[in-house]
Amino acid sequence: MQNFRDGRRNNAAMSHLLQPLSDSYLREIAAYFSALDLPYPPPVASKATVDELRHGEALVLRGDAARKLPACSQCHGTPLTGVTPAIPGLLGLPAAYMSAQLGAWRAGQRKAQTPDCMGEMAKSLTQADINAVAAWLAAQPMPSSSKPITALPTPLPLKCGGVPQ
Repeated sequence: MQNFRDGRRNNAAMSHLLQPLSDSYLREIAAYFSALDLPYPPPVASKATVDELRHGEALVLRGDAARKLPACSQCHGTPLTGVTPAIPGLLGLPAAYMSAQLGAWRAGQRKAQTPDCMGEMAKSLTQADINAVAAWLAAQPMPSSSKPITALPTPLPLKCGGVPQ
C-alpha cells in the first residue's frame, strides 16, 4: 500500500485512495487483512509444457547460481507464503498476475524501496523465465497453513529496501 501511495507502483485509483493515509493507518489495515483466514481456490491446471514447469520449479526452489539468481524461496520462504512483515507470498496468485508484476519490475514500471531487490532480480530474468516461474507458482496448491512465516532460516541473499534485515 505504501508503494501505491508513494508512487513506486502505478494505479490511479489505489494511489488516490491511499494518498491521505498515514503509515500507522496502513499498518492497521494490513494487520486486519493479514489476520483473516480466507480459503484459497485450488490451482488452475497449467497450460505450460512439462519443460517450462520444470524450469519454473528450478528457478523458484533452487535459483540459478551461474546467473547469480537466488531461489524465490530464499526470500519468500520455503512454503512460498511470504515472511512477515514485508515479504509477500507467491502462492494462490494467477499466472497472468505474476507474469505482469515480474514484467513490470523488469521494465522498470514497478518499483520498491531502494535498494529494489525485486527490480534487480526481474531485470535478470528472461521472458521465458518469467512465464515459467509464474506458471509453476500458479499450479501449486496452498500449504495447510497459508500464513506467512515469521523469519527466514538464513539472511536474505541481497539487500532489499523496506525489508527489515
